[in-house]
Amino acid sequence: MSEGPGEVAVIGAGIVGLAVAYHLHAAGHRVRLIERGGIAEGASRGNAGAFAFTDILPLASPGIMRKAPRWLLDPLGPLSVPPAHAPAIAPWLWRFWRASRPDRYAAAALAQAGLMRVAAEAMREMVAGAGLGGRVRDDGNLELFESEAEWRASLPGWAAREAEGIRFAHLRGAELAASQPGLSPRFVVGSFTPDWQTVDDPYLFARSLADHLLAQGVALTRAEVRRLAPEGEGVRLELAGGGTLRAARAVVAGGAWSRPLAAALGDRIPLETERGYNTTLPPGAFDLRRQLTFGGHGFVATPLATGIRIGGAVELGGLKRPPNFARSDAMLRKAAAFLPGLRTEGGTRWMGFRPSLPDSLPVIGPSRATPRVVYAFGHGHLGLTQSAGTGRLVAELIGGAPPSLPLEPFRPDRF
Repeated sequence: MSEGPGEVAVIGAGIVGLAVAYHLHAAGHRVRLIERGGIAEGASRGNAGAFAFTDILPLASPGIMRKAPRWLLDPLGPLSVPPAHAPAIAPWLWRFWRASRPDRYAAAALAQAGLMRVAAEAMREMVAGAGLGGRVRDDGNLELFESEAEWRASLPGWAAREAEGIRFAHLRGAELAASQPGLSPRFVVGSFTPDWQTVDDPYLFARSLADHLLAQGVALTRAEVRRLAPEGEGVRLELAGGGTLRAARAVVAGGAWSRPLAAALGDRIPLETERGYNTTLPPGAFDLRRQLTFGGHGFVATPLATGIRIGGAVELGGLKRPPNFARSDAMLRKAAAFLPGLRTEGGTRWMGFRPSLPDSLPVIGPSRATPRVVYAFGHGHLGLTQSAGTGRLVAELIGGAPPSLPLEPFRPDRF
């Protein structure tokens, strides 16, 4: 099988792959999506549904390693590593610690802020071009703090956002209660970011984008790519089962499954898997006005058209371990305490794999083996947020246009 030797093959039809396909098609390229499972059936299906353009602070931050031992000792806490997986992830954690040094953290935050500016502009363009405006909400986000000390500890992060022109307001008392009625009185401060957006449902958003692409002539092949290799003036894609595809260029946007494809080309990228958990409650479970972030506990509550989603946290556990849905249950119990009146019955639990790199930045750039293969993965919990920006940057790379921002911080070989 050797369809479309002049095409750009995009490996992965999650939200990042779909956004890459959108921008490539808009730039005049013939595009073929190659998906091993269902469209948007991975992390794109069950994420929190946010365009978190104001979330510029890397997870690897100064002081994070002082908190990590306490979190890691709690198997249901905001950050956990299953003991059996600890030896495998030790090199990643060492890089994570190095990325938390103040100079590296500051550089990563600056790069993240630049990517967010591109992402916000590219998302507006993609939403308008694909007719997705009806799926986007402008309700903002409310990050909640249980004490003045916890809030004061967050102030350097708000100062960094202010330096980037990000709007926010700190709410107390009646203002906080009006912003989200029914909150537990344990929360003394809420920091509101009005430019934070959400979608009505992340899976429906991604599927609508996919439907638009297919209607515009983007091709879709359902297959698993096992290996990539340069071949002549193009790229050979070897498929599970023995088939082969050939393309002029290839983009690896396979999320958590991207690492082996890069390794086969000689690119050792320390991709790890953040296993995210959630429970989606039926519509009407609570009068949730906007997305709420419980930062001290590592999860959010999001109002969707399909229900109330309670989820988040980070479990660094790889791709093969079975789900530990006790994590979903723990977040739901906390949410019931934080939102008295939340009806917790009838929910659907989910676990998904978020592709994560130690410095919280994705890889966007060409393989060392050939410039005809471009990487676009490793967005962690910001895949939906940064999808359109990544798509624009990949299209610029492949089309030979000047990039919308310097790509040095996102180089695949930076590790």
